[in-house]
Amino acid sequence: MPSVDRSLTAPVLAGVVTAVVGFTSSFAVLLAGLRAAGATEEQAASGLLAVTLAFAAGIIVLALWHRIPITLAWSTPGAALLVGTGVVEGGWPAAVGAFLVTGLLFVATGYVGWLGRLVARIPAGVAQAMLAGVLLPLVLAPVEAVAEVPALALPVVVVWLLVVRWAPRWAVPAALVAALVVIAVELTRTGTPVTGSLAPSLAWTTPAFTPAALVGIALPLYVVTMASQNVPGVAVLRSFGYDAPWRSTMTVTGVGTVVAAPFGSHAMNLAAISAALAAGDEAGPDRDRRWIAAVSAGVTYVVLALSSGALASVTAAAPGGLVEAVAGLALLGAFGAAVASALADAATRTSAVVAFVVAAGGLSLGGVGAAFWALLAGLVVRVAVERPVRG
Repeated sequence: MPSVDRSLTAPVLAGVVTAVVGFTSSFAVLLAGLRAAGATEEQAASGLLAVTLAFAAGIIVLALWHRIPITLAWSTPGAALLVGTGVVEGGWPAAVGAFLVTGLLFVATGYVGWLGRLVARIPAGVAQAMLAGVLLPLVLAPVEAVAEVPALALPVVVVWLLVVRWAPRWAVPAALVAALVVIAVELTRTGTPVTGSLAPSLAWTTPAFTPAALVGIALPLYVVTMASQNVPGVAVLRSFGYDAPWRSTMTVTGVGTVVAAPFGSHAMNLAAISAALAAGDEAGPDRDRRWIAAVSAGVTYVVLALSSGALASVTAAAPGGLVEAVAGLALLGAFGAAVASALADAATRTSAVVAFVVAAGGLSLGGVGAAFWALLAGLVVRVAVERPVRG
């Protein structure tokens, strides 16, 4: 019997855990965002498949290239932003065009220095407040589900609470499993069929470009992904002693976003929270071999992507509010972090609060969604009210 290389076991298992936690914790948010932007069930399933395959390939390429545990993910805050934005002028094709432009902006950020500096100049409090406002309706979904369908939603919330107490990392995946069980029982009880293909498939959408989509989706999607995913992702890697290869990462995520956009993918980026699972001590004591965890995660994501069709079909047949409740539970941590960051500095609190209420209020003008107006309002207040007057 050949002996097992124990130096490989830890990073391989860490990579599997990274992918399982990352995928199951937020795919419901992704599907909700794509549907809100106008995607059909087939197009939403295609988007889930395309983005997962794209960033899985990106992980493997970057890990093998740089020999560091660099992991990628879809933009969960970006998907939440789509929920708040809704359908823009031009419908789903225009949203796809905005996704493509977002990918081009990622690529440009890696090569055009002033673009990265411009993003860095956006006050963190305003950007985080915009994100918190976008997330608010989603994090309220579990409460609304308990009020509307208590017999279905309460078991999911209770499972989440129990697992948060004992194994926080697995709380959302456990809530998802509970929700799928509840959905199966309810569909059996009511005799509701699951429509749509259970097999993974890609659906092409020819991109269209409208001013409302570019301003209302591409720009906020770029800002929120950079501020809440890419920048924290760099910080997480640095905390474990790894320097993120900025230019190659922006190139891979940008090109991946562009290539996958016509199939429904909205944005891919550096992983933030799940990045610690592949870069930390759980990936083994040998730091020089933790890149294996990233490769393992990439391979596992490819396997998980094959469930895209089934997950989209089952969640589409779910009782109203149940899937949204799981998405809301998944976003509670991101919402809390965004609120804390937005209000941390008393000197910029007014602009942050203004950005938050505009985003949470769902303001839409000229076909442009609330995220853009929240960012603009916060910046105006920052300049007009909070910037010190020079004598």
